[in-house]
Parts: sequence; C-alpha cells; structure tokens
Amino acid sequence: MDKFRGTGVALVTPFTPTPDRAVDYPALRRLIDFQLEGGVDYLVINGTTAESPTLTTAEKAEIMRVAREHTAGRVPLVYGIGGNDTAALVRTLEATDFTGYDALLSASPYYNKPSQRGIIAHYQRVADASPVPVLLYNVPGRTSSNLTAATTLELAQHPNIIGIKEASGNLEQCIAIAAAKPADFLLISGDDMMTTSLISFGGVGIISVLANAFPRRFADMTRAALNGDFPAASKLLFGFTELNPLMYEESNPVGVKAALAAQGLCSDAVRLPLLEGSEGLKARIGKLV
Repeated sequence: MDKFRGTGVALVTPFTPTPDRAVDYPALRRLIDFQLEGGVDYLVINGTTAESPTLTTAEKAEIMRVAREHTAGRVPLVYGIGGNDTAALVRTLEATDFTGYDALLSASPYYNKPSQRGIIAHYQRVADASPVPVLLYNVPGRTSSNLTAATTLELAQHPNIIGIKEASGNLEQCIAIAAAKPADFLLISGDDMMTTSLISFGGVGIISVLANAFPRRFADMTRAALNGDFPAASKLLFGFTELNPLMYEESNPVGVKAALAAQGLCSDAVRLPLLEGSEGLKARIGKLV
C-alpha cells in the first residue's frame, strides 16, 4: 500500500464566518489545491479534524463528492467514518458510496470505553462491512480507551485492515507494533511531532494536522525521513516545536484554522461547541505563520 506512504493530511472543513457556519465549498477546493501544490501524498476527508461530529449526513456526502471531483485522482483519498455504535456504523458504511476513495479511517469507539475484546470485535465487524481497506485510528486522548499493541497486532491479521494511525503518544507501544506487525501492515504516525521517530523504526509517514497550513514544509520533512536523511528531517521538525502546542491549546482544529486564516486560505470559523481562537492565541500563531 505505497499510496499511503508519506504525508497524509487530515483536512479541515472550512466554514463561512456567517451565523449558520455553512460549509465553504470554494474554500474547500482552494485548500485541496494548496495541499497538492505543497506535495502531500494523500488526503483524509471527514476525519475528526474536519469537525465530522458537527456535519450533517447531507454535508458529509457533499464534501465527499466535492473532494473526489476536485482531487480528480491526483492523490489517493481516505474517508473518515467512526462511531461508538457498531451496528449504526455498519449501516452507515453500507449506505456510503466509496467511489474514488482508497481506504477508510475509523477511530476507536469513544465514551463507551470497551474492553480490548470489544474493540477487536468492533473493528472486525467494521472491516467485514467496509468495501474499502480499513485504517485503524488509536487516539486515547479523545476516546478514553487505548488499542494496545497486542490488540493492534491481532487486528492486523484481518485481510481488510491495512494499518493504523497511531496517536497514543506511547513510543514503546509503537515500537512493539513495529517489531511484530506483518510486513505489509502500515504504521502511520497520528502525532505530528513523532513523525520522524516512528519512521526511524518502521513507520511509513503521518496523517497530519499541521500540514493543513504547512504542506510543503511537512511533506519535505516526512520525505527526508523516509529517505533516511534524519538530520534534514529533524531540522524541519524542530521548526514546528513552538507552533505545534498552539494547535491544541484551545482544541483541534481551532489552532490550525487560525493558521490557515492568517494565510488567507479560509476563515477560522468552527462550529459549536468549539469557538474560534482567542485573540491572544491567534496573535501568537500569526507571528509563527
């Protein structure tokens, strides 16, 4: 699955700064072009960075269509569908047209805090139902449950599960996955600042938040690491050390939308319960963009 080697971008959903916070489709097309001109390798549409919990079913379908048509096969596309009701998630999969999409990214069930056995059963059901290959997404800071290395390795045996976006922040866990995973199972960083570390022991790249606003710098960094030039990759990575914490200070994607707005690429509008960044946060981000 070399198409998912390199820099993937968890694309934001731009909204108009009007009271209804409508999806801004011209800005979405503009953002897609910005990513591709920056040299990223693939896009993730409707991930959690896209504020998917606040999008209607009709909006999700239209975003999916617009991204497919505007990308026009220039890079692979991954679509985000997750949930904490397995049966409902399966019904959504069965009702979704995945034409033009290469894989599905699905976050581990949130809030329920299932056992590892429950997580395995959930993903097996999802993978059985999905018409495209599945990427697991482990983000315990959001879901309140962790996919252990043992769970990931068991799920890696499923023929329709091709990899994991690992955002646990636990390097030891990631190393355990890398040490025992099937050769073709993809270990993808879900933490921008851990990208080069994961690549150093077998990771294939990143699904990034920061790359929304800095696609060229991030793609160059990831490519350098994949080519074994870790001094060059580290130099680029160090350039993000001051900026990265600001992306999450008032929750994601508030920070990265502020960075995009500072570049004139889209508004910084988000949907409740999120709010636009404070003036102080936007000022600090603006100095670094």
